[in-house]
Amino acid sequence: MTTIRQLAEHLGLSPATVSRALNGFPEVGVATRQRVLEGAERLHYRPNMHAKRLATGKSGLVGMIFRASSERGVDPHVMDFLSALSLAFADSEIDLLVHIAPDAQQMEHHERIASRGQVDGMILSAPEPDDPRIELLARRNIPFVVHGRGTDAPDYAYYDIDNEGAFAAATRLLIQFGHKRIALLNGPQPMGYARQRERGYRAVMDEHGLPVPPRFVANGEMHEESGYRAAATMLADRARPTAFLCSSTLQALGIMRAAGEAGLKVGEDLSIISHDDVLPHLLAENFAPPLTVTRQPIRDAGPILAAMMMARLAGTPVRELQRTDKVDLIVRGSTGPAPKWGGEAWSR
Repeated sequence: MTTIRQLAEHLGLSPATVSRALNGFPEVGVATRQRVLEGAERLHYRPNMHAKRLATGKSGLVGMIFRASSERGVDPHVMDFLSALSLAFADSEIDLLVHIAPDAQQMEHHERIASRGQVDGMILSAPEPDDPRIELLARRNIPFVVHGRGTDAPDYAYYDIDNEGAFAAATRLLIQFGHKRIALLNGPQPMGYARQRERGYRAVMDEHGLPVPPRFVANGEMHEESGYRAAATMLADRARPTAFLCSSTLQALGIMRAAGEAGLKVGEDLSIISHDDVLPHLLAENFAPPLTVTRQPIRDAGPILAAMMMARLAGTPVRELQRTDKVDLIVRGSTGPAPKWGGEAWSR
């Protein structure tokens, strides 16, 4: 491995000048800095990160603390997202510091990382309204970006998708198919995305004068078992739904299991629309029947958030780093006309 002293000797410069050039000190001329960078590339020089931290006060680390489900450990959606985020940082001088913590220990972990000065910045996920993690990082002046929005008008850098619009469009499609009894299986209630999705769903149901009894809206962990349990309970009801909206293809898998046990054929007796179209091991088009989805793969958020984090570290203002993407509605075989037995809307 080439050392900074060897690089300096090769260029005929002092190690101090080379160090200043590599770390962007303003007193180094443009021509000299370019010469040093080209030499470093040619000799495959990689800086000693400990020495770089001493020189610049920067760690070269970005932190992210994921929530561990109380029931199933780490959500597979998280691992898919993390792989894309890691690849996006791979060509930069930034490394990821990843922790997994239960909900009850989230603040403890964030406070420990913030107080130790381990990271140059943080990426947060699944924000809640008045999220204490955001207040902590803002107070400590630690740059951060957020995957999602805890409020409708956040004052921080974020990347999100139009959850409300996606579930409004999905609800509207089911109503166009003649469905009046549409149940919702959502993510955990405190999460911003879950609140946005329910808001979009309810707005369209209200627009068409379709009441929703509380027992036909469920919040919980987004895995197959939770989808199965909630759907089985709803399908055993005398006023069972003719269609489901759900927040994950894993939940959709559970709904399909419950439908099969109830003797219902998906796409004919029961319609399903799910969010999340592209989990590598669970592709929506491979379901039987293929699953109708609101499509915006979580993997796509990785490169976007990595670019935002690097821009934030470079001093880009927060107002220039606020992005919400539209979501595609992909119609497949899991949706169809409402069955004749489900013609009546729920009573208020």
